[in-house]
Amino acid sequence: MGRRREGLSVAREIDGLEEKLARCRQTVEEVDLKLRREKLSPEGRKSLERERNLLMTKADNYEKELSALHKENRKNAALAVAVGLLIALMYACWTM
Repeated sequence: MGRRREGLSVAREIDGLEEKLARCRQTVEEVDLKLRREKLSPEGRKSLERERNLLMTKADNYEKELSALHKENRKNAALAVAVGLLIALMYACWTM
């Protein structure tokens, strides 16, 4: 979760992670479909189940990271509002 990329805004990081999560979920669906519809050898089935488990773990990690980024984004928005109110207050006091 602490792997912030320098130079990227929180919103861009959120967008990128949401895209990764969507692709990951799509791949999980494809693997699930293969597991249900195709006749697989025991080794092939185990391999696909392992792949599915890895993808599910990756999706869980993306969701946790997204949650942390959404929280950070809310903090940034609150800070921006507070600074705006402070500037408005200073302007009001200055012009009185």
